[in-house]
Amino acid sequence: MIREIETQVSRKCAEPGFDGRVDDDLYVDVMSSFAKKMNKAADEYDGLGARGLDMAAKLRWEVDYLSRWLPTKLSEEETREVVRAAIADLSVEDPKMAGRVVGHLMKTRGGDLDGALVNRIVREELG
Repeated sequence: MIREIETQVSRKCAEPGFDGRVDDDLYVDVMSSFAKKMNKAADEYDGLGARGLDMAAKLRWEVDYLSRWLPTKLSEEETREVVRAAIADLSVEDPKMAGRVVGHLMKTRGGDLDGALVNRIVREELG
C-alpha cells in the first residue's frame, strides 16, 4: 500500500504541468484516489461471494488504515441536508438539471462530500 502511494506521487510529479511542490495536499489527493479504488475493488470482491471475502476484507482494512490521514466526509443525512439547501438556492426542480446541482456542490464543498453519494441524493431529491 505505501509503495503504491509513493509510486502514484512519483507519477504525479512526472506529469506535465506539475508545479514542483510535494506537500500534504498532494499526498491526500493520492491517498483519496487510492482509497476510492480500493473501496470499488472491495465491492467487486464482495460480489464474488465466499471466494472474495478475504480479499475484500484486506482492501477494506487498507482503506480504514489510510482514513486516519484523509479528510472526513459528511454522513448521508448531512449530505442530504446540503443537497436540499443547494437545490433550493439554485431553484432547481427539473431532474435534467441534476448535473448543475452536483457540479455546484462539488465545486463549492467537494472536500467534505462523497461525489457518488451527492449524485445519488440529488437524483433522488429531483426524481
